[in-house]
Amino acid sequence: MQFAYTALTAAGQKVGGSIDAESEAQVLRSLEEKNLFPVSVAAKGVQKTARAKKGKGVRSRDVGVMYGQLADLIGSGVPLLRALDTLIKSTPNVNLVLVLRDIRGAVADGKSLNESMKQFAEIFPTLHTSMVQAGERASMLETVLRSLASFIERLDELRSKVLGAMIYPMLLVTVGIAVMVGALVFFVPKFEPLLANVQQALPTKLIFTLSIILRSYWHFVAIAMVAAVFAGLSVYRSESAKRAAERWRMKIPVVGSALRMVAITRFCRILGTMLTNGVPLLQAMNIAKGATGSTLMADRIAEAAESVREGKSLTAPLGVGGLFPEQILAMLSVAEESNQLEKVLLQIADTVERRTNREVDQAVRLVEPLILCLVAAGIGFLALGLLLPIFTMASSLGKQ
Repeated sequence: MQFAYTALTAAGQKVGGSIDAESEAQVLRSLEEKNLFPVSVAAKGVQKTARAKKGKGVRSRDVGVMYGQLADLIGSGVPLLRALDTLIKSTPNVNLVLVLRDIRGAVADGKSLNESMKQFAEIFPTLHTSMVQAGERASMLETVLRSLASFIERLDELRSKVLGAMIYPMLLVTVGIAVMVGALVFFVPKFEPLLANVQQALPTKLIFTLSIILRSYWHFVAIAMVAAVFAGLSVYRSESAKRAAERWRMKIPVVGSALRMVAITRFCRILGTMLTNGVPLLQAMNIAKGATGSTLMADRIAEAAESVREGKSLTAPLGVGGLFPEQILAMLSVAEESNQLEKVLLQIADTVERRTNREVDQAVRLVEPLILCLVAAGIGFLALGLLLPIFTMASSLGKQ
């Protein structure tokens, strides 16, 4: 990295130039060795542009691979600075390389690895830095990094499973809406002159009205839809709306159970991984509650953390509201009494994850025919609205 500097010589003469260094502190040391008194030091404009991009385009999968490689290097006896140098040379993600260079510079200046990572909170959340801090204190950094790599890989697999399962249902919804809109805009208008003088039933009147609105006032419809989306987002940002929406989702058959199990899997895996790697229970629970993705579950975990702080049971507050199944609560209670909480949490995470995969598959199998039925009902209503007046007209002609 290049730094531009302005300095004074021993005679008081101002000089300037550029120097290659890992960090600003290294530039200052180099200037002192040259008997120069620094006035200003700043990264060059090219580097500022690169800095602005740091943290963007770095996926959790890239970070997980990096943790695994760093664990391999440290396990082979490579010093941390040399291990970071190796990662900088071998990492294919350019944005992650920029981040690693800054971390390497901070470590070279005497900071610990977890302190160096904290300046990139968007890439290394509190969960990661807390585990690394515990690993450095207990001299088990290699083990912690391997746990983090495995943890990120498992979460990424679960996320990919859920998102992949929703692709086909969302495609069905998109196609169904496109077919309905296309029919109302291009197909229905051709029937209007034919059925203008025929007595129209309610479905026919409704279809013709929708067609006229879409064709004549489409810009108002678009504005109304955008306004509705923004209004919905603004309302959804409130805590009360989030909780209400989540309660509604949790009550959906099969789907609600799958969403709840995903949140439980995250909580158990995060808490178990952190406890295994030496993070204190209260600190681990405070981190885990924000990583579940569930507001209601975060409330239960916060109450459980307060219960632990007061010296009471962990499992009793978790059982309030029925979010945690009785079987899981029983396992946690036994684990708490036998002082094997971290081991049991990881076992629960593995078991619940397998069950969640089955429930996600079941939910998808339930959602697909439901969406198909809704699309078929919409198209059937459209056909009924157009065919009813034709049948009426044919009936009247037959009587004549």
